[in-house]
Amino acid sequence: MTDSIKLEIYETDKSVCSYLKWEAKLAVKSRAQVRSRLNRIRLGNFGDSKPVKKGVKELRIHSGPGYRVYFGVSGKSVVLLLCGDDKGSQSRDIDKAVEYWEDYKKRAKEGQR
Repeated sequence: MTDSIKLEIYETDKSVCSYLKWEAKLAVKSRAQVRSRLNRIRLGNFGDSKPVKKGVKELRIHSGPGYRVYFGVSGKSVVLLLCGDDKGSQSRDIDKAVEYWEDYKKRAKEGQR
């Protein structure tokens, strides 16, 4: 039996959750598709995902405008959801995700996650 993976959501030091703000804007059907993919990650099935930059990975969801969820992996059992959007803003979103990932690692090292 595979250990389940814990999903966490990145929050800035000002308590802003970019991922949750994005997900809340999705239509009900799209949100369900995204959550279905996240449930598969919990079981260890990352599916269509790839590394994009500086430790940030991209989960590709092939529906609607091509949704993307950016995440980092911390240890063997924690996936940190950084932000999400559609393919149209991909390069800007990757840069934002890298900024969030670097901040998370810095604060984790300082014990302030």
